[in-house]
Amino acid sequence: MLTIDGSDGGGQLLRTSLSLAVITDTSVRVESIRGSRPEPGLKPQHLAAVELLAEYCDADLEGASLGSEALVFEPGETRRHALSVEIETAGSVTLLLDAVLPLATVIDDPLTVTATGGTDVKWSPPVAYLRHVKLPLLARFGLDAELEVGRIGFYPKGGGEVTLRLSPSSLSPIELDARGSLRAVDVYSTASADLEDSDVADRQADRVFERLDAAALPPGERTVRYVETGSTGSSLVIRARYDRTLAGFDALGEPGRPSETVADLALEDFERFRETDAAVDRHMADQLLVFLALAGGRVGCPAVTDHVRTHRSLLSEFGYDVTLESEDGTAVLSSPVDSAE
Repeated sequence: MLTIDGSDGGGQLLRTSLSLAVITDTSVRVESIRGSRPEPGLKPQHLAAVELLAEYCDADLEGASLGSEALVFEPGETRRHALSVEIETAGSVTLLLDAVLPLATVIDDPLTVTATGGTDVKWSPPVAYLRHVKLPLLARFGLDAELEVGRIGFYPKGGGEVTLRLSPSSLSPIELDARGSLRAVDVYSTASADLEDSDVADRQADRVFERLDAAALPPGERTVRYVETGSTGSSLVIRARYDRTLAGFDALGEPGRPSETVADLALEDFERFRETDAAVDRHMADQLLVFLALAGGRVGCPAVTDHVRTHRSLLSEFGYDVTLESEDGTAVLSSPVDSAE
């Protein structure tokens, strides 16, 4: 049994550990789960991911309870094709699905997962980022996945619903060491229906396009939506389309935060990215690591975050070699293709 130290990582380390346990058919014990967090142990969204993956492969579990700081996960032989999971509160469904996506590389039949919870909440990518940035980027390298968004869920009530459909996928090496020229900048602006009279989603999008025009950057798609939700809220995702890659930048509305400030926050991230030669944004770098390990290739990222460091260490525990080097101020993550096969 492989023992994983979870003290330096958050929920993402746990989710990746269990996903790799299923892919490699390895029993794992994760200790000190979220040990460095103010409130360590399993929260509802982490427990939901554990139970979802356990149901998928009929795993034997120990320690799968709220607050638990140690967990044993032993994959079984069963593989289910349709799953559903409900995250209590507004736990992130986009982070939960991060544990499911890599399974596309080992499934023999299509897999459908319906998840309810928070779709656009703090400390996680909004669902528009997953739908318009991450999945299209991975599709270029062979990931066959579709996402249906039934309902948006903001904090604190959540209640959003998404359905992910995965088909068996064979990944090609992920070669993202250069981004090429900027082709267009797309905007996906969403707000709860009770904010329509204040034009919140429109103002978020307007601000982005005003600043794109001032900077002589090419405008692209504009999608503005007002949706029925359980809680008041708004979100904004900016997608930069380059010749060879996609990058995303997002921000959430909060009480007292003007719509224009929401746009400015996302644009500031975009501007910092433009000052680098990286091929993916800093959040995508972490999310691509497991796929890089499985398929091999090279990814240029703007910075090495703590998440990237802990993920590299985790991948090495499972026998995957992901190296890190610096080239002209850009961090480059690479994994040999032959070791990923």
